[in-house]
Amino acid sequence: AMEKSYISMFLLLLAISCALAKDAGKKETKETTAKPKLPQTLSRGWGDQLIWTQTYEEALFRAKHSNKPLMIIHHLEDCPHSQALKKVFAEHKDIQKLAENFILLNLVYETTDKNLAPDGQYVPRILFIDPSLTVRADITGRYSNRLYAYEPSDISLLYSNMQKAQKLLKTEL
Repeated sequence: AMEKSYISMFLLLLAISCALAKDAGKKETKETTAKPKLPQTLSRGWGDQLIWTQTYEEALFRAKHSNKPLMIIHHLEDCPHSQALKKVFAEHKDIQKLAENFILLNLVYETTDKNLAPDGQYVPRILFIDPSLTVRADITGRYSNRLYAYEPSDISLLYSNMQKAQKLLKTEL
């Protein structure tokens, strides 16, 4: 049963990558006709000019194949803490610039991957995953009871953790 699920997952990833490859070929011709860029809904307000992935699976695939770290933001649209962090994140020019070097995913639902909730399912929660698909549980915020929580006042810590996630990439892989 386990092998079957691996095979079906592999086929799914294969189908997605084929579809993505086909789309990539099309995009080049479309962009030359200079259409105005539509705001990206996948950003959910975290950075409309950034490229966001749609699913956890797609994000893992892209992290592995692009050799970029993955940054996952768990949040809820009606959570005041999530909204406050989102506003500061989206307005922070250095973070927005640095975020271009990451595969980005923001989730308003929990995944079934328990590695993404090492110390519980709370929001906002930000985790980094390196291209070897290891959750970097060592990159934490300042709260001992919620290791991956950030508040608007922690934005510079988040920025330095993003830098750390990139440095680890260069030194370890």
